[in-house]
Amino acid sequence: MKQSTRRNFLGQSALAGIGTLITLPTLGALLEADKKAGVNTPSPFKTGFDQQPLPYAYSALEPSIDTLTMDIHYNKHAAAYSKNVKEAAVAESVDITKPLEDVLGKISKYSVKMRNNAGGHYNHELFWQLLSADTNTQPSAKLLAAIVAGFGSLDEFKKQFTGAATTRFGSGWAWLIYNSDKKLSIVSTPNQDNPLMDIAEIKGFPLIGLDVWEHAYYLKYQNRRADYIASFWKILNWNTVNDRFNSI
Repeated sequence: MKQSTRRNFLGQSALAGIGTLITLPTLGALLEADKKAGVNTPSPFKTGFDQQPLPYAYSALEPSIDTLTMDIHYNKHAAAYSKNVKEAAVAESVDITKPLEDVLGKISKYSVKMRNNAGGHYNHELFWQLLSADTNTQPSAKLLAAIVAGFGSLDEFKKQFTGAATTRFGSGWAWLIYNSDKKLSIVSTPNQDNPLMDIAEIKGFPLIGLDVWEHAYYLKYQNRRADYIASFWKILNWNTVNDRFNSI
């Protein structure tokens, strides 16, 4: 079996375990049923320290994201974050059998190396799951209602999110989060920071995260970040977003 084919097969098969961001189509419905039944189901959206297989071929997101960018982004940039965060964990006596989220929640107590690479690893593990070649996914009725309540309409949400991604100076991320006030918020963070970190200006559970580092788009879009962001909406995996929202 060719390596790329094997990777894709493994990516489609790795649907459980603490090191995997789970995005089963029925997961949200199962979690919702547990809530109604009074069952306290722990959130399955926990991240391990190892890089998970990419759940699709490098070419799957063409033309929105080109094959070479996906290859370099996953195998070079993201792989380096996974390698470096494990090195930092050894140096700083972090138990890598526990979720990475445990570290992010108290990141101020760790080194700059840990902050940069724990954030980079978490952000990218989530990012891959938020992308899909299926252009027909849509927000669920429950999520759409929350978006409309928070932003007025889906189009207005996209406009505000696009604004946050476009105006993030230098490198960073744009996020849709569920905050402590039980509302949706749009925020952006510098570098590889994210809203789970205790140093984040606005904290919350990430539902959508968009990478606006130049390495995520420069080969195809050069300096046209706005075009890259517009293409992101075409490949956003709303099924993953719906499941994350249902897990709250």
